Amino acid sequence: MAETLQNLALGFSVALQPPVLLYAFIGCVVGTLVGVLPGVGPLAGISLLLPATFGLTATNAIVMLAGIYYGAMYGGSTTSILMRIPGEAASVMTCIDGYAMARKGRAGAALAIAAIGSFIAGTVSVVALMLLAPPLANFALRFGPPEYFALLLLGLLVLAYMSGGSMVKSLAMAVLGLLLGMVGIDQMSGYFRFAYGVMELGDGLGVVPIAVGLFGIAEVLATAGQEVPPKVLKPKLRELLPSRQEWRDSVMPIGRGTVLGFLIGIIPGSAHIIASFVSYAVERRLSRHPEEFGQGAVAGVAGPESANNSATSGAFVPMLALGVPSGPIPAVMLAALMVHGVSPGPLLIKQQPELFWGFIASMYVGNLMLLALNLPMVGIFVNVLRVPYSFLYPSIIMFCVVGVYAVNGSVVDVWIALIMGALGYILRKLGFETAPIVLGAILAPMIELALRQSLAMSDGQYAIFVSRPISGTLLAFGAALLLLNLVSWMVRGPDWRRRIPLDEKGENL
Repeated sequence: MAETLQNLALGFSVALQPPVLLYAFIGCVVGTLVGVLPGVGPLAGISLLLPATFGLTATNAIVMLAGIYYGAMYGGSTTSILMRIPGEAASVMTCIDGYAMARKGRAGAALAIAAIGSFIAGTVSVVALMLLAPPLANFALRFGPPEYFALLLLGLLVLAYMSGGSMVKSLAMAVLGLLLGMVGIDQMSGYFRFAYGVMELGDGLGVVPIAVGLFGIAEVLATAGQEVPPKVLKPKLRELLPSRQEWRDSVMPIGRGTVLGFLIGIIPGSAHIIASFVSYAVERRLSRHPEEFGQGAVAGVAGPESANNSATSGAFVPMLALGVPSGPIPAVMLAALMVHGVSPGPLLIKQQPELFWGFIASMYVGNLMLLALNLPMVGIFVNVLRVPYSFLYPSIIMFCVVGVYAVNGSVVDVWIALIMGALGYILRKLGFETAPIVLGAILAPMIELALRQSLAMSDGQYAIFVSRPISGTLLAFGAALLLLNLVSWMVRGPDWRRRIPLDEKGENL
């Protein structure tokens, strides 16, 4: 414990440096704006801002992107409560009772409970992340190439299982992503693959043009035609304080949402969306007055808002400790770290303690910033919704194109982003999730390297994957998931997972 506190002190010495504080603040503000804007979501926001981080140090970049991630969780509650528009998918459950409270004249109290619940959940879950990640990383040091291959494969299978709709469709998209990740120079032989004479493809298809195209441009194309309700409730500062009874009603839901969100966050999938759904269902089941849900129940705001914020920290555990992203957002952040020459995984904590503990400490600071931003400045953020969409969406497209071009100064990257944007739009219309494509493209080099190193170790014998205890167990879990999905489809047909899309889009829910 003393060592942990010592490391945390090191982290605060990094996080409290003026440049880190500045980028944490920028991330929190941008994240809150991203959360407020319907249809943009944290995934699109992080993808769009990814090129802007390339000139920064690795610590500043990851702190800013993390600020966008959990800032979007805070911001999403604002439009949910005041306008019944979920800024991002995890805020859908907050719409139900948050807007009902607003219509009863308790908008300020609902916003305060959402912000304070998010703050408590965010802070407690960072403590859990701090305690859980180092021992998990120590365990992961036993992993060799076969174990990593099995773990990465299991990650894709769990993500496909937890996605909405067909697991086959999600796996098909993941395979498409893996194929896209194969383009470029072969890591082991040095041969060009699938480049078709285009020299710019030698380094492969960049994650930035793929992510910006699939989530930025496709998002704008998909949501450009939506109508925006003009009515906006604007609570006054003096109305923000909840009553004593509202405080009492929110204590236990915040506690339960925090624990539930963190545990769900560690599991691959759209953790924060699932966490808010599950938290709402749990609160309703445990409530002495379930009939109040949908009519402005305090627990219906406090539980889901705490859960989705807590899940963001939980999602960082496998990313930092194992180097395995648990979903599309951690995958894009993983790519950001790799661009800066940092390899997340078991050795990160030992080799770069300033970055790891600085990142942890910055999350404490970021949560405080968000609390200060979200309560008194809520009226300012709501005004962003007054910007006409005919100005907003062309601006986003312009930032997409400029951002992608700025990474390598390559027009080919811009074309890749535009093609991916059109592909993402078509796939969405056809009912396919696009998030597994990005995850597949990011994981492809890692999976391929682990597979080929494993086969080199075993003289081409595939039995190495099942003969080693850890990789064999992980693959058995993966096979069990496939069987579970098959049985579920044969016995009951589509289940609850159909309601939880991977993409961060409120309109899908």
